[in-house]
Amino acid sequence: MSVGLAGGRLSRILLRPAQPILTHHPIVGLLGVMLGALISTLTSRITTFGLADIRGAIGAGFDEGAWITTAYTVAQMLVAPAAAFLGVVFGPRRVLLVSSLTYGLAMLALPLTGTLTGVLTFQLLAGLSSGTFIPLTIGFIVRNLPPRYVVYGIAVYAMNVELSLNFAASVEGWVIEHLDWRWLFWDTALLAPLMALCVHFGMPAEPVRRDLLKDGDWWGIAYASLGFALLYAGLDQGNRLDWFNSGLITGLFLAGGLLVTAFVVQELTCPKPWITFSVLFRGNIPLLCLLLVLLRLIMLSTAYLVPQFLITVNNYRALEVGDTLLLIALPQFLLAPLVGTLLRHADPRVVMAAGFAAVGTACWLASHLTADWVGADFLPSQMLQAFGQSFAMTSLIYFNIKNLSQAHILALGALLQTARLLGGELGAAFMQTFVRVREQFHSFRLVSDVVAGSTDTVHRLAGTVARVAAQSTGAEEATGRALSLLSAAVRKQAYVLAYIDGFVVIAWFIVGGLLLIALLRPAPRQ
Repeated sequence: MSVGLAGGRLSRILLRPAQPILTHHPIVGLLGVMLGALISTLTSRITTFGLADIRGAIGAGFDEGAWITTAYTVAQMLVAPAAAFLGVVFGPRRVLLVSSLTYGLAMLALPLTGTLTGVLTFQLLAGLSSGTFIPLTIGFIVRNLPPRYVVYGIAVYAMNVELSLNFAASVEGWVIEHLDWRWLFWDTALLAPLMALCVHFGMPAEPVRRDLLKDGDWWGIAYASLGFALLYAGLDQGNRLDWFNSGLITGLFLAGGLLVTAFVVQELTCPKPWITFSVLFRGNIPLLCLLLVLLRLIMLSTAYLVPQFLITVNNYRALEVGDTLLLIALPQFLLAPLVGTLLRHADPRVVMAAGFAAVGTACWLASHLTADWVGADFLPSQMLQAFGQSFAMTSLIYFNIKNLSQAHILALGALLQTARLLGGELGAAFMQTFVRVREQFHSFRLVSDVVAGSTDTVHRLAGTVARVAAQSTGAEEATGRALSLLSAAVRKQAYVLAYIDGFVVIAWFIVGGLLLIALLRPAPRQ
C-alpha cells in the first residue's frame, strides 16, 4: 500500500540531519497544520452534502455532476505518495505555503466559472493542493512540539478530523439557507490565508535539499500515485455505475491494480527504492495499517447511515441533519484533553479497545431504530459514538508513533492520508451498496407478503381507501391512491430494515477490530 510510501528511502533521507530544526512558535504552527487538516476534510464533506445544489447551479446532470466530488478526492490521492518526499526536499513550510495559497485561489475561482468543466478543473487543483495538508500535519506535531505535549497535539488532530467530518452538514445547510451555493467553496477558501499566515510564522524554515531530487524513485512514485488514484475513482463511482457491470469501473480497477503491482515490483527490484517494505512493515505496523483503514471505514459508514436515514425516511433537510451530527462533533472539545491525559498514563491498546467497544455499543443501540425515530432519538448512541471515535482515533495514531522511529514520522503522514481516503471510500462505497441491496431484499419480502393478501394487508388497504375516498372522484381513484400510499409505506419500512442491517454489520466490523487489537504487541522502546 502507499501507506508506507515514505518508508525505506525516506527513512534514510530523514536520518541525515543531526537534529530537527524547531520553531519558536509551535502553537502557531500547530494552528496552521490543524487548519489544513480541517480544510482538507471539510471541503470534501461540504461538497458531498451540497452536490445537488452545485449541479443545479451549473446545469450539470446527475451522472456528470457525480464526478465533482470524485475529482477533488482523486487528486488528493494522486499527490499523497509524493507529499512526504516533497516535505523532505523543500521543507514542510514551503510546501504548505504554496499549497494553501494555491488551494485558496482555486476555491475562490471555482464558483465563478459557472461550468462543469471549470468546476472539475479547479476541484482537481484544489485536491492536489490540499492533498499535502494531512501528510505533513503529524510530522510537524511530533518533530516540533515538546515531547510531553505531543499526545495532546495528536488528540487535537483527531478532534479536528471528527469536527470537520460531522459539522459539514450544518455548514452546508446554513450556507444554502442564508447565502448561495458559491459559499460552499468560498467558506474554506477564506481559511486558506489564515493557514498560510500560521504556517509562515509558526513553522521552521528548513534548507532545500535539491540533491535528493536526482536520486528520487520517480517511477515508483508515479506507479503508486496513478494506481491508487484509479482504484479510488473506481470505488467512488462503483455504486452509481453498478460495479463490474460497467466497463469503466472494470477498466479503472484493472488499470489501478496493474499500476499498483508495477509499483510493488519496482520497489522490490530498484537499486534505490522509494520504500523498503521490510523496514516499515514489521512488528505492529501491518496490524495498525489494517486498524486505521477499518476505523476510517467505520467512521464513514456511520457518518453515512445516520444522515441518510433522516433524509430518506423522515425527509430531513441538510441543516436539520447537521443538528444531529453535531452531537458527535461538539463533545470532542472536552474529549480531546481527556484522552490526551489518559494516554500519558494508560496503555494505548487498552484505550483503543475501549474506543472500539464504545462505537460497537453505539451501533447496537442505533440498530433498535424504528420508522418513528427522529434526530433526538439518536442522542444516546451518537454521544457514545463521539466518545468511542475520539478515544479510538487518538490512541491508534499515538500507538503508531510509539511503534515508529523519528525517521519514519513523515511516513505516518502518508499512512494517515491513505487510510483517510481509501478506508473512508471503502466505507462509503460498501455501505451505499449494502443499504441498496438490503433495501431491495426487504422490499421484495414485504411486497411478497402484501401480494399474498394477508388479512392485515386487506384491512389496512380497505381502511386507507375509506380515508381517501372523500378526496377522490371515485372508487377506482381511491383504490389507486391507497395502493400508492401502501407502496410508500412498504418502501419506507424496507429502508428502515436496511439501515438496521447497516448498524449491525458495522458492529461486527468492530468485533473484528477488537480481535486485531488483541494481537498487538507492546510498542518497542524508542
